[in-house]
Amino acid sequence: MDPINFAAIDSYQQAVDWLEQHYNLESVLGSPETLPPSLDRMRVVMELLGHPEVAVPTLHITGTNGKGSTTRMIVEMLTAVGLKVGSYTSPHITSLNDRIAIANQPLSNQEFCEAIREIAAIEPWILKQSGSLPNYFEVICAAAFNWFAMNAVDANVMEVGMGGRWDATNVVRAEVAVITNMGSDHLEIIGPTMADLAREKSGIIEPTSHVICGSLEQDLLQIVKSVPCRELWVQDTDFAVTNDRLAVGGRLLDVRTPFGRYEEIFVPVNGKHQSNNALLAIAATEAFFARALDADILHDAFAAVELPARFEILSRSPLTIVDGAHNVDGAMALSETLFSDFGAEEAPVLVMGTNRPHNPIDFMQAVNLKEFKSIVATQAKWPRALEASEVAACAQKLGHKSVDVRSDVAEAVELAREIAGPHGSIIVTGSLYVASEARLHLQS
Repeated sequence: MDPINFAAIDSYQQAVDWLEQHYNLESVLGSPETLPPSLDRMRVVMELLGHPEVAVPTLHITGTNGKGSTTRMIVEMLTAVGLKVGSYTSPHITSLNDRIAIANQPLSNQEFCEAIREIAAIEPWILKQSGSLPNYFEVICAAAFNWFAMNAVDANVMEVGMGGRWDATNVVRAEVAVITNMGSDHLEIIGPTMADLAREKSGIIEPTSHVICGSLEQDLLQIVKSVPCRELWVQDTDFAVTNDRLAVGGRLLDVRTPFGRYEEIFVPVNGKHQSNNALLAIAATEAFFARALDADILHDAFAAVELPARFEILSRSPLTIVDGAHNVDGAMALSETLFSDFGAEEAPVLVMGTNRPHNPIDFMQAVNLKEFKSIVATQAKWPRALEASEVAACAQKLGHKSVDVRSDVAEAVELAREIAGPHGSIIVTGSLYVASEARLHLQS
């Protein structure tokens, strides 16, 4: 493909085409890296843009699971107070626009085009000063920082892509730094030990940050505590869910924080793990304002929460659920939600695809494979997608007798609907990319 000059970027598709000319770490994750991790290039980009990363107060979110959900919940709370709030998340669910949002609403195609064009315009100077081109993730991240500064948002909520210390988002000096949890995902890249992972994730903490730390093993918590910060709140010590009940369409929570108590907060999303994300979001928002939150505003904020591809119900006949769980911890949370909260009369059908370097067998065991009456193995249109036949072979290796293969996600979903029948249920999971394709098919 011939290089696209920034002057030729006049549409969303041209912006996407230009982005695709850049090295995309997301598509080769797990492959050996030839360059040591560094933020030097990202700092050059920020300098050329006039340092948009310091123009807006920022909440910075890392963790193995729950980052995206916690980010969206924080945005709703800050928005309910009356702030204009930008957010940066990854990967995207529907289109690249999803990654850059204001009030949880993605940029329009034209806005996204303009945001990318701003970075394209300075790329020759980035190359001259840093000696290399920014990668795919860095470009979109820089576009987000720049767009939020240009559009005078009151606060940013930035989700780490992976790890923390060397993530492109970590050019920011966060007012509030949130660590949702720590699991063994990506140890082959940011490990090899859990202690290494804890140090990487703690890398988002600044001496001026108020840190909100989810529940961790003591040895990992000690690593977080060793990093200088302004203040540290630890889950179940400084803040906690004191009562968590299953409710129609979600959860009903009572919460204790350093600033007070909130009772009967309805969180309209499925899964006990989302109660934990809601707790972290409340604590982070309190830390940002350094005060208690108005109870009515809190209730209004959670009433507006929507979490695409997070145990999202997209059809009732048959019951069809899409969930972007992609690691063991996510699979365990999914299994608990599906079999405890949604106890069905008959076993559901599992549509599953996953990406390298994840092991399908680990995911299948965590999601409780034996509880599904049938498995449809599939694969997303993504460079790291594991072949559907390999996924099927893993299910058969675990002893499941009813396994089908459909390489196209839409075809896999349709086969699962046939198997389930109008009164059955389906769960589509294993990869956010699989969830995204299933979601697009079902909504069409």
